[in-house]
This record gives sequence, C-alpha cells and structure tokens, in this order.
Amino acid sequence: MATHNLAVILKNPLNAAEFLLLKQTPPPKFGEDQYDSYVDSDLWDLPSTVLNLQNDHSHSAIAIHGAHSSQDIDLTDFDVQLALKEVLEKLGLQMSDAGEWSLFKYVEEAEFGPGVPVNTVFVVGKLLDGNQTCQGLSKWMSTESCLNWLLEVKPCNDRVGPLVVIALINDSLQSAAQKLPPTLRHQEYPPGVIILPMRSRTVKPFDTTNLVIFAPEKVSDTCGDCGFVAHGDALIVDPGCRREYHEELKQIVASLPKKLIVFVTHHHADHVDGLSVIQKCNPNATLLAHENTMRRIGKGDWSLGYTSVSGGESILVGGQRLTVIFAPGHTDGHMALLDVSTNSLIVGDHCVGQGSAALDITSGGNMTEYFQTTYKFLELSPHNLIPMHGRVNMWPKNMLCEYLKNRRSREASILKAIENGAETLFDIVSVVYAGVDHSFWIAAASNVRLHVDHLDQQKKLPEGFSMEKFVDSFDEFESRVADLDPSPGKP
Repeated sequence: MATHNLAVILKNPLNAAEFLLLKQTPPPKFGEDQYDSYVDSDLWDLPSTVLNLQNDHSHSAIAIHGAHSSQDIDLTDFDVQLALKEVLEKLGLQMSDAGEWSLFKYVEEAEFGPGVPVNTVFVVGKLLDGNQTCQGLSKWMSTESCLNWLLEVKPCNDRVGPLVVIALINDSLQSAAQKLPPTLRHQEYPPGVIILPMRSRTVKPFDTTNLVIFAPEKVSDTCGDCGFVAHGDALIVDPGCRREYHEELKQIVASLPKKLIVFVTHHHADHVDGLSVIQKCNPNATLLAHENTMRRIGKGDWSLGYTSVSGGESILVGGQRLTVIFAPGHTDGHMALLDVSTNSLIVGDHCVGQGSAALDITSGGNMTEYFQTTYKFLELSPHNLIPMHGRVNMWPKNMLCEYLKNRRSREASILKAIENGAETLFDIVSVVYAGVDHSFWIAAASNVRLHVDHLDQQKKLPEGFSMEKFVDSFDEFESRVADLDPSPGKP
C-alpha cells in the first residue's frame, strides 16, 4: 500500500538538455524573530503534486505515451489530468501550453515511515513556447548545472531537491547503489549518499533505522596520515538492523570496498545490532565512536579495537571529507557527521523524520546540551538533515527551530505547573500531560526531569521549589501512576 505523487519533467523546446525547476514553497514562518531569523536557502526541484485515484473510471483526455506498456503502475487508475493541471498552474501555465506527454519513470519509495511509502510517477513533456515561464519561480536547468549545485556547495547557496536527482541525475552517475541487493529499496540523495531503511528494534512510530552509506566510485589516492582520524574507500553509519535482516546486511557489506569505516552515532540497539555482522564479514573495518558510546556496546556486538572520536575530527572516504561533530543531548556520547562536499548533516537521533526525539536520561541525556547541539547545527547551515529514522528533511533550519520552539513550549508548561504549586514529579506530569493517556506518563516523566534540570541550571525555578523534594519523589512516581488505572479485580 502506498500513496502517489506526480512529478513533471518539462523540457525546453529551445534546448533539449534543459528542463524546468520550480522554487519550492518553504514551511510557514513561526512569527517569532528568534526562529524566523534562521532562513533556509532557496530549494529548486521538479514541480509535483499529489496523484489521486480516479473518482470514476472515465477515460482521461490526456494521452501519456508508454503508460499502457508499464508493468509497474496502471495510470488509468489515477486522475493524471487533474494532477498535470495542478502542476502546470504552479508554473503559471495552462494545459494548452504543454504537450507530448510520456511516462518517464515510476519510483517506489523505501519504507522510511511512519505511514505508507510515497511513490512517484515521473512524466516528461515539452513546453510549446520556451518563453512561457513565471519569472523568479521557475528556471531552466540541465543535469550538468544541477550537479554543479549539488557537488560544489556553500552553506547558503541555492539547493537542488531530491526529485530531480532521483529522476535524472542518479542514473547518469556510477553509484555504489547499483551493487546493492536489488530487493533493498533505498534513496540516493544527495548523489553519493545512500540511505537504506532497515527493520530494527526501534520504538514507535518508526519500524526502521536508516543505514547510511558513502562509497564514492572515484577513489582518491590521498594519503590517510594528513590530519584524518580515519580514511577508507567506503563508510557506513549506524548498522542497526534486526537479526532476521543480518543476511541482507552481509550482502551490503560484501558489495562495499574492503577498506571500510563504520561510524556509530550512539549505542542504542537499533543503531548497533548489526555491528557483529560487519566484524565477521570485514574484521579489518575501522570503527569510530565516542568513548561513552563504546562503554555501552557489548563485546558480542564489537570485540575488536576502535578509534575514539570526540568532535572536530575529519574522515576521508574516497577523497570525500566528512567532519565529526560532538552532538550530546540524546545521550552523552551522541555524535553527528557532516558530509562537507554536499553539506548534508547526519543527525543520528537528535531529530527524527516525524515528531520529536526522546532523550535517554539513563545514558546521560541532557536538555541543556540538547539545546546547545541544536544551535550548533543551525550555525552549520546544512542543506539537508539526514535522521536515522524517517525521511531526509529538506528544510533543516525550520525543523531545528521547530524542535526548539516545541521544547521551550513544553518547558514553559512545566514551569507554570511549578509556579502553581506542583512540587513532585507526579504533580508536574499529571498537570502538563493531563490530556495524555496514562500509559505514556512513564516516558513523559524522563522528559520532565530533564526539563526541570534545565530550568534549575538557568536559575528559573521559583525560590520555594525544592529540588531535593522533587528528586525524592522519583521512586514513588510509577506506583502512583499505576494506582490511577488499577488492574481488574484490584481493590
């Protein structure tokens, strides 16, 4: 089961190498300067819209050449005419302004979750008059010019989105993705960054952890002793798949060069469950992790040596430089990784594709450090965020500011509860999470504890609030929550 989008490759009648890209609409502003001052650079991509099923089975007036011969999708089930009309309207065009439509490609999205995949139908057509474009909102680009934007980036430059890369650019490049098992759905965006969601022991609403792979085809002869903490021909991040998917992970590792680097963002099982497979398949692989992470990884997962990283180090992968970033907050050993050539930021579990990321209070999770890391990411001005759960985010500054805003809103609610007389952990949770099912209160309690610590460090707590009494109330919290929902037969 999947939903569908229609993406349009509209060719220039005056230059067959060019197609129209549309400036994408950014998310709404927050209405607060402290967040709206962070602005993502312009994003350009193929124009697209939702492709809905036909309400009836009437014949479409638009002929799509090649649609009937496709074995992947039956376009007669969809309202292609309405979708094309919506796409052309975004460009300031009418149906009569374009023609010669044909099916170009059908791409099934990998299972990033949460929810069903969003598959994309790519159709190609021709603009009948090359001068009919809406100034400022669209521009003619070629595969070559898109590649220049993608591979010669500067933090605040305009960006190229994933649709044009998936449709037109990846197939023109030699990619390590072509050597992966064909049954494994993946996404390659930006070029050279392969993201492969694999089933893992993660928590809802997600079912998978993204395995990120760097394997440049053009391997550099650059020496590894020139200030790099590690150098290799390929790198993988967070091999955390379940045991039943270890055979697929073996195939992935076998398809990569032997000079392999493994980077672990943190120690949670859904990020390291596949380490033992790599150790068996390639015992010469170099493992990079923070020392606090390695203290929590069992010998059954990795019993060989490792290289400790603490932030600021550089990694060389086939001539590509990546920078290690210390990113505590989720845990006290949490790390991120910046791909310098594409300005893509792998954020581990600092952010997730949907919803908010939990902080692990049992492993040094810290709200103050979480805020500091978020601001550190904002200052990097990444072109996209790659979380380990969910889809790539194309509006990184907006996403990071949304996290800050939501955290501050929750913290303000906690402070208000304290100012109104709440003294214990149960008091605060029962007020702040009053509308939330009691089964979620245990997890919420960790969040409250971290926020109260953060408020205490900022000296924002009311003078009469006792941190000692608050801490003493932790032990009774679970029993008090259990008393709210007594089991059947319990007096």
